[in-house]
Amino acid sequence: MNNLIIYGNIVDILHKTIFPGKVFIEKGRIQSIERQDGQHYEQYILPGFIDAHVHIESSMLVPSEFARLATVHGTVATVSDPHEIANVLGIAGVRFMLANAAQTPFTVAFGAPACVPATQFETAGAALTPEDIHQLFQEDGISYLSEVMNVPGVLASDPEIMAKIGMALELEHPVDGHAPGLCGEAVQRYASAKISTDHECYTIEEAQDKLAVGMKILIREGSAAKNYAALHSLIDSHPEQCMFCSDDKHPDDLVKGHINELVRRSVALGHEVMKVLQIACVNPVLHYNLNVGLLQVGDRADLIVVNNLQEFQVLSTYCNGVLVAKSGKALLASVPVTPINNFATEPKQIADFCLPVQGSTVRVIEARDGQLITGEQHLPAHIHQGEVIANLEYDILKIAVVNRYQNLPPAIALIKNFGLKRGAIASSVAHDSHNIVAVGTTDTEICTAVNAVINTQGGIAVADGDTIQVLSLPVAGLMSIADGYTVAQSYANLDTWAKCLGSKLSAPFMTLSFMALLVIPDLKLSDQGLFNSKNFQFVPIWVS
Repeated sequence: MNNLIIYGNIVDILHKTIFPGKVFIEKGRIQSIERQDGQHYEQYILPGFIDAHVHIESSMLVPSEFARLATVHGTVATVSDPHEIANVLGIAGVRFMLANAAQTPFTVAFGAPACVPATQFETAGAALTPEDIHQLFQEDGISYLSEVMNVPGVLASDPEIMAKIGMALELEHPVDGHAPGLCGEAVQRYASAKISTDHECYTIEEAQDKLAVGMKILIREGSAAKNYAALHSLIDSHPEQCMFCSDDKHPDDLVKGHINELVRRSVALGHEVMKVLQIACVNPVLHYNLNVGLLQVGDRADLIVVNNLQEFQVLSTYCNGVLVAKSGKALLASVPVTPINNFATEPKQIADFCLPVQGSTVRVIEARDGQLITGEQHLPAHIHQGEVIANLEYDILKIAVVNRYQNLPPAIALIKNFGLKRGAIASSVAHDSHNIVAVGTTDTEICTAVNAVINTQGGIAVADGDTIQVLSLPVAGLMSIADGYTVAQSYANLDTWAKCLGSKLSAPFMTLSFMALLVIPDLKLSDQGLFNSKNFQFVPIWVS
């Protein structure tokens, strides 16, 4: 590893100072920082950005490929919950992620997934027991418990989830939360279990309730869930209790930007730059005890050089002293990947997606652009020859979830606000159990899209009449083995096609992937049926 000297205006966030100087790097660490009063530099040196909560699998890229794209935007580390692949492959999936990430100087701090499966109301490919969590802590070097989504279990002191939390606390590891909409006395009880963060806040009132009980708020802006506008006032009021995160970032969005976008946006809105950088660079390191440098003598050389403190154009990114990106180009090499998977279902028939009439009024999932939460509407069924069909005039489409681990009939329901006027889309990225989810205008095209995903053993697909296009995801049905920029372009093409079919959603595939996420209210669909996430119980599609 070569020795380096980097010149520029040094941004010392910990001491809230900026001064001209040079940074000496030897064997990946900062050996000294020399102040150079009187020198004038155009560029600024600062610690790299950190995504404080992201599921790398949602980028459809393996960790090493995610790193190639993220470092271009000044990201040097992520705090990552691998529960997507864990739901498919269990502890073997987590270890796949650890092994792949270890082949890059980019830091990926993986957590031990707390809730696999996320609920007992869907079919997952695997489960992580308290013994598995203990193994990940003791044998694999994992040092925090990922998001505790089983809110009812925590409030009821369920023995299994409390055992996992207790194990983390005994080792003095942080415990991440996931409690959308939880406020008041309930959030006090949730936080009393020593759950320390939440990334699900979508109103400032909810965030303030959680801050009041000592939780830290991760301000989320991803491909589907966009909560920054509602929460950014916390940057000034609670800079020590906030972090930035994306949660889920699709590949085409990752090509465009990452945490750097939130930093630039925050400064443009008038937030104090040191508070913004504390949130973007420092707080995750301190909270999770990350092995990531903060531009101090003796630290790992995880730093970035930017043009100024308004635009934050990233000129170069260093991870552990290695130049990994320069002038918008990734310098990390791609890592060879051998796929692992878990896919057992067989192709479906058109008749499998029929919904026979059993009444006149149906429960309809109400999708919301930019949100993971959904609504519930009761609407007249659109009936043709004894079967419920899509009602394009009122934007009510069929949605199906197909069990990918067993050969069973699909679960069928109705959804509003997807906007398709023809065709269908399908995906094996379907949080959190990653069965196949599809939305479409006809049973024939839904079946075509689903079978395209089955035939490739995982992927995302668009069907438009007899035309079909698929992005194959051979790693657990979640991730590609291709170059990240190629994947991003392929995904962008499918996204554009879905919008050409009529969808007005900003990210139709990302929104689709959350329609089976039972731990987010109100109404969702699992492979076992329509589910009310507020009451945590199945509900009939027909309203009596």
